[in-house]
Amino acid sequence: MPPAPPRAPTAPARAPGGGGGGGGARPPPPPRRDRAELRRARALTSGTDGELAVVRDDRPDAYALPGRPGRIVVTTGMLRALEPPEREALFAHERAHLRGRHHVLLATAELAALCHPALRSLREPLGYALERAADEAAAAAVGDRRLAARAIGRAALAARGAPGRPGSVRPRTVLAATAGPVPRRVAALLGTGTSGRPALGPRTRRLVAGALLMCLTLSGVSAVAAANDLHTHIEIAQGEGPGR
Repeated sequence: MPPAPPRAPTAPARAPGGGGGGGGARPPPPPRRDRAELRRARALTSGTDGELAVVRDDRPDAYALPGRPGRIVVTTGMLRALEPPEREALFAHERAHLRGRHHVLLATAELAALCHPALRSLREPLGYALERAADEAAAAAVGDRRLAARAIGRAALAARGAPGRPGSVRPRTVLAATAGPVPRRVAALLGTGTSGRPALGPRTRRLVAGALLMCLTLSGVSAVAAANDLHTHIEIAQGEGPGR
């Protein structure tokens, strides 16, 4: 039986969907919905001093909440599910997301996908690379790759085995140790083929960000050119000369 969770300021959990409204209301667009979920999550931690914010919720969950300041959000259910050394490894993982500003890269990928459907395939491999980078940072922080792997595996099992929707308090756009292909990540931590270095170093992050920004620029130029061509074809179809 793990010892009692560390004492930290806590806040009651609230579901992201808000209060009850009519069943026929149309859901908000994804960007607006995502901003609302982030605002609600930040409101839960507004009275918290320090890096760690503990939410009173029996469902195990933990995630990195970006902002000024960014915070590691963890539920009381997750604290009870892990041993103290495993908690430290989990916190180190989420801390790596905040310090590496991984949410900026993820947001850029999301924006690229909105600009061009062909870029949607970037989201999954980028999310995996960011989680692996945080895994390696956690292993380096605690000095034990097996401990980091065990913490991530147990956290994921606890989150997925709990009743109710997993991550019901967690905003959809944040990064979390329990997300993605956890067995593959645990195997990478336990394998002998890794060098122990973060999977996404500063130079790699700059290259990824530059590539995504280039994709955004090209997508914008293509969209403007396509809109101009469409306008010209409409004028021709209406029997008008282009530009008249």
